[in-house]
Amino acid sequence: MIRFRLFVISALMTLLVVGTAMAQTGAAGQATGTTLDLKKLAPFAVGIAAFGGALGDGRAIAGACEGTARNPGAGGRIFTMLLLGLALIETLVLFTFLTLFLV
Repeated sequence: MIRFRLFVISALMTLLVVGTAMAQTGAAGQATGTTLDLKKLAPFAVGIAAFGGALGDGRAIAGACEGTARNPGAGGRIFTMLLLGLALIETLVLFTFLTLFLV
């Protein structure tokens, strides 16, 4: 659990540094006539969304397997809830992917 927290903190710090650097590039680019283009940031957003979706999927599947192992009689209901949860997680990733084409 501590490793996961450290990973999340390091990922957020990386995003903070990259976001600050990109913001400075945009401000410096205005002086030279170029601006920060959102089309360059969209693939990063899709990558981050896919990464987060994969982590969410893994945790959901692990929880469903553990729940079914503890109570095999509830396996059908757990499976139904698992599919619903996975569909919602993947929908968020697909919405982020859709914004790639809208930007």
